[in-house]
Amino acid sequence: MLTLLRLSMRQLGGKRRVALILLLSILPIALAVVVSIAEGEDESFDSDFINILLDGLMVGGILPIVTMAVATAAFGNELEDQTLSYIVLKPIPRWHIALPKLLASIIIAGPLIIASGAIAAWIGMGADPRISAAVGLALFVGVTTYSSIFSWAGLMTTRALAFAIVYVFLWEGLISSFINGVDYLSVRGYTLAIMHGIDKDGLGELSERVIEFPAAVGGAVAVSVVFFYLTVRRLRNMDVP
Repeated sequence: MLTLLRLSMRQLGGKRRVALILLLSILPIALAVVVSIAEGEDESFDSDFINILLDGLMVGGILPIVTMAVATAAFGNELEDQTLSYIVLKPIPRWHIALPKLLASIIIAGPLIIASGAIAAWIGMGADPRISAAVGLALFVGVTTYSSIFSWAGLMTTRALAFAIVYVFLWEGLISSFINGVDYLSVRGYTLAIMHGIDKDGLGELSERVIEFPAAVGGAVAVSVVFFYLTVRRLRNMDVP
C-alpha cells in the first residue's frame, strides 16, 4: 500500500495542480487581510465574514473545487491511460488499492485548504484560536468526505469532473438553498454544522441554518464509508481492459 500511496501522490501532485491549489488557498487569506483592514471596527464584519468568506467562498467554492480537481484524477488518469488493469490484476485486496488513492487525495488537497481556512479565520475573527481550530477541523472533514465521493466518481466514469461540478453547484449550491432538509445529505451542510458545533459562540451566525452537530458528524462518516465501500466494490466487479 505504501508503494501505491507514493505513486498516487506523485501522480496527483503535478506542478499545475499544486499551483492551482496554492493559488486558491492564498485567496481567502488575502481577502481576509484586505477586508479586515477595510472594515476596521465595524460590528457587522464578523457576520459578513462568516457568511461570505467562510461559507460562500471557502466551504461553498474552494473546498469542493480543489478536492474535485484532485480526487477525480485519483483513478481517472489511469482509466484514460488504461493503466488501471496493471494494478487490478495484482493479487491484493481491493481496499489496498482504494485506500492509498483516497489518502493521496486527502494528503494533496487537505493541508493547504485547512491552513487557508484556519489562517483566514484567525485574521478575520480576531485571532481566536478556537474559531481557527473549528474551521480547520471542519474543513478536514469536508476534504475527506468529498475525496471519498469524487474518488468513486473518478473510477466510475472518465467524465467525473463534470459530474462533480454538477453535484456541487446544483445539489449543494442551488437546491440546498431552497429546499429544507437537503443539508442532511450535503457535504457543505456537514462542514458548516461541524464548524458551528465545535465553537457555537464564535460562529453563532451559523446557528439558524445548520443541522445538528451529531447528525453532521454521523452523516460525514456514513457518506465517506459508503462511497469508499462503493469504490472497493467497483474495483472488484469492473471489467479489466
